[in-house]
Amino acid sequence: MPAILIDYDLNVPGQKYDKLIEKIKAYPGYAKLMRSTWIVAGSTLTPEKVTDDLRAVVDGSDRLFAVDITGQPNQGWLSESTWEWINKDV
Repeated sequence: MPAILIDYDLNVPGQKYDKLIEKIKAYPGYAKLMRSTWIVAGSTLTPEKVTDDLRAVVDGSDRLFAVDITGQPNQGWLSESTWEWINKDV
């Protein structure tokens, strides 16, 4: 299943992350890696689709990066449950 890493910065002070996080959690699979870094998974996902989907809940001053990491080597210090999800779904 395709896995897309998302990283973002909401640049205007006082912006609410709620709508963006709600949109991210609507994907079939997701894991929060860090404050503004997620992995989403879904059979039809591409970086283009994810950025198009999330564009509706961010504004022109924000920054968003999405990259397909399906099957790519990975390493880091994450929670055990996050690693279990990555090893199962990515």
